[in-house]
Order: sequence, then C-alpha cells, then structure tokens
Amino acid sequence: MMMLRHVAKKAFLGLHNPMASPLGLGHRLYHENVIDHFENPRNVGSFNRDDPNVGTGLVGSPSCGDLMSLQIKVDDSGQIIDTRFKTFGCGSAIASSSVASEWIKGKTIEDVLTIKNAQIAKHLRLPPVKLHCSMLAEDAIKSAVNNYKEKQAKANGGVKA
Repeated sequence: MMMLRHVAKKAFLGLHNPMASPLGLGHRLYHENVIDHFENPRNVGSFNRDDPNVGTGLVGSPSCGDLMSLQIKVDDSGQIIDTRFKTFGCGSAIASSSVASEWIKGKTIEDVLTIKNAQIAKHLRLPPVKLHCSMLAEDAIKSAVNNYKEKQAKANGGVKA
C-alpha cells in the first residue's frame, strides 16, 4: 500500500512516467520549485477569522476545482507579521499558495498588492496550463487585504485603514 501511494505521488508530480525508457530517463513535468512547495508547503493552517487583525481571502476556480484560503495577520503599523493558507487543488495551486504566503510575510499591506501572478508563475516556472493557479494566489492576496481593511473600517466607525 505504501509503495502504491509513493508511485501515485510521483506520477501526480510528473516524476514517474510509465512510458519512459527502460533506463528510467523520463522527464519531469513540474519544476523543482513546485515540487519543493508541494512536498514541503510553508505556512499551512488558519487563524481565527473573527480576529480584527486577521484578513481572510477565499478564492476559487470553478473550472478546475481549486479553492484557496489565504490569511494575513497584521500588526498596528500595517505590516503582515504572519500568514496561513489552506488550498484544495493541484500541486501547482498548493505551491502558488505556499510561495505567496512566504512572499507577503514581513511586508506592508500596501506592498503585497504589488505582487503579481506573473512573478509567482515565473518563480515556480508554471506551464501555461497552470497559470490560473498563480492568478488565484494573487487574487487571494488582494482578497485578504480587502477583508482586513473592511474589518478595520468597521472597527474604526467606517473609516478604511
């Protein structure tokens, strides 16, 4: 059973190709950055959604079934001090979430809005068919910042942060 799981995981990542030569010279479908973030995702988990210093971005793609939740914890100066994500989807979606969660930590809420999907896709070397994963990550960042700003505006009597 364990061997079957291992082979299935390698096939999912494009590391096992049953049509490869007898010498095992198959080709890899995903770049090592995707594999690293898929096998060792950073910042997985969640914060309390009711915390006024936490912004939550929930985005999805009905066409592929990916669902991404990205949360930011912001200090009083507007700096993101911690991040968490949960993603249901393919390896590229998980890797995109993981990269985004790393890149936004330590930045201000305004700075993170400059992170674009093309940067994430380039870092992960996503193939064109997987670019929607990096787009979801960018949308999740924007959604989390908007949610945080809405919470702050509500707490401050309608004045946006």
